[in-house]
Amino acid sequence: MLYQPGAKNLMQKAIVTVTNDLTTDQRVHRTCMALGKAGYEVLLVGRERKNSLPLSDRLYGIHRMKLWFDKGPMFYANHNFSLFFMLMSRRMDLIVSNDLDTLAGCYAAWKLKNLFGHKTRLLHDCHEYFRGVPELVGRRLTTRIWKTMEDYFFPRLEAVITVNKSVAVMYEEEYKVPVTVIRNVPFRKTPGSPADKSRYGIEPGQKVILYQGAVNVDRGLEEAIQAMKFLRSDAKLVIAGTGDVFDKIRQFAKDQKVSGKVVFLGQIPFEELHSITTMADLGLSIEKDVSLNYHFALPNKFMDYIQAGVPVLVSPFPEMKAVIDKYFIGETIENHDPGHLAERIDSMLMNAGRMELYRQNLVRAAGDLCWENEEKTLMNLLEKLNAG
Repeated sequence: MLYQPGAKNLMQKAIVTVTNDLTTDQRVHRTCMALGKAGYEVLLVGRERKNSLPLSDRLYGIHRMKLWFDKGPMFYANHNFSLFFMLMSRRMDLIVSNDLDTLAGCYAAWKLKNLFGHKTRLLHDCHEYFRGVPELVGRRLTTRIWKTMEDYFFPRLEAVITVNKSVAVMYEEEYKVPVTVIRNVPFRKTPGSPADKSRYGIEPGQKVILYQGAVNVDRGLEEAIQAMKFLRSDAKLVIAGTGDVFDKIRQFAKDQKVSGKVVFLGQIPFEELHSITTMADLGLSIEKDVSLNYHFALPNKFMDYIQAGVPVLVSPFPEMKAVIDKYFIGETIENHDPGHLAERIDSMLMNAGRMELYRQNLVRAAGDLCWENEEKTLMNLLEKLNAG
């Protein structure tokens, strides 16, 4: 646990909940660390999966629930029932629910605990506009179920935070509740020592084009892989992460006969990710404009590239483009045609002067867009929540 000498409310307890297996969720890790600094004894609760990696020691408690189901409606029901009973069996002063898929269990426990006289606060963190995720596009019944839940819970929440202004405005307009923006930015880092490229089959002098994060639908990965066939630069595409279409994407690279130009690293614990990010020459965040969630995204990977001093090539979505325009740290794409992607990548990698300017500008961007600045907003919100 993280104990801060002299901190107020030292014995207050906070339970933070997610549906993932706790391996790669950097935002939640930062939240737990901030809660520790605020004087809470923190327990982070997720789930254990068959292929979950071991977790390294952290400065807060960790609990993985073993569930009967791994996906689909039964998983969400199983998770929230298990979460509810776990929360009811423990004493806590604060519950932090992350995304709509943990909210039912957290909300029910919060209401009952207060009904029974155990004063508890609930802070809800929207990592994204949940009903705008691409996995729900075209699934009208599933979307309606999630909306029914959201319509019930949101007007009754006492504190809501989210990752950027665009998402905050959507929730505020829909539910008439105040939403505090706490951007999804990393801890301040120096570029540090990059990972050894040869370990991943990258030859001396070869450039590294990096995609890190969830390997899910409509992330532009198929087109990025196809672009490797047209690339004039001596470079490899490195994909660090896993997800719903990981096996499909890996097979796609084989089918396109570019396996030698694409490196799949699989799931990387966030403690090890920075050195891999730092070895990159160019970072990709080229999601397709298929959902509100993607359109208004300010992804983890985009901010990680900035902290690692890596120039970026991204989709021209408003939140990312605003950062690009302000700091001049990279470029945007016009479409997802593989030939166009190859041209944009080549135009960056082959222009040493422009890339050096981007890297210089990234120093200022990294100093501004860091968690040390952003967590002040969370600390102020926690203070107000405690005083209420």
